[in-house]
Amino acid sequence: MKIVRYQTNSDAVNYGWILEDKIGEIQGDIFGEYRRREAKTPLLEVKLAAPCVPGKILCVGRNYVEHARELGNEVPKVPLIFLKPPSSIIANGEHIILPPQSNQVEHEAELIVVIGKRGRNITPEAAREYIFGYTIGNDITARDLQKTDGQWTRAKGFDTFCSFGPWIDTEFDASDAVVTCRVNGQMRQMASTRDMVFNVSTLIAYISSVMTLEPGDIIFTGTPAGVGVLKNGDVVDVEIEGLGKLSNPVKI
Repeated sequence: MKIVRYQTNSDAVNYGWILEDKIGEIQGDIFGEYRRREAKTPLLEVKLAAPCVPGKILCVGRNYVEHARELGNEVPKVPLIFLKPPSSIIANGEHIILPPQSNQVEHEAELIVVIGKRGRNITPEAAREYIFGYTIGNDITARDLQKTDGQWTRAKGFDTFCSFGPWIDTEFDASDAVVTCRVNGQMRQMASTRDMVFNVSTLIAYISSVMTLEPGDIIFTGTPAGVGVLKNGDVVDVEIEGLGKLSNPVKI
């Protein structure tokens, strides 16, 4: 099932589900008990918001060998994790804004895991029970600030630097899906999720050994090689085979 958050006219943002090209409202708790209303609102008539409201935005750095190498870094021996603030979230179609503090803002195409239930010290074998679904992400990064700051909070935390959506797919198979990024139609990144250094189950186990995971938390699982600079007027398309496409224009 594909789950979205959507808005019609000036109404409040609601959860919904997609059937073909129509949306039906979901009433209740998507991570608990809920019921689906008939899908009758045309998808083209609504505005999609980010598909969930995460309490934590967890990210994994250098989780593809070639990406670590292209930036001159060693591949981590254990997952390298960091956080992005919820204030950085934008949805499909919204603008990535280039901040004046940086001269090197780059795209990072990623698969995102959405957590479905509360867990701590989850084993890799049990990790699948805690996955609600998957969505598409772009971990926008001010690369020059990342290098000068040492720690990554500023480089990763600007407003509009966390794009994800357009929906959550609860039935997606993430074991071997091609992740691509195109800027103005030109291919920049391409790799399979099978190329991750640490797979999804390992990431969930490792992160949950540090902190409790809550329903709605999201995990950016790392980006392939090919990251590149974004300029005013660009359009960034992140696509994951079988999952969909996330598109964002860029402006100053």
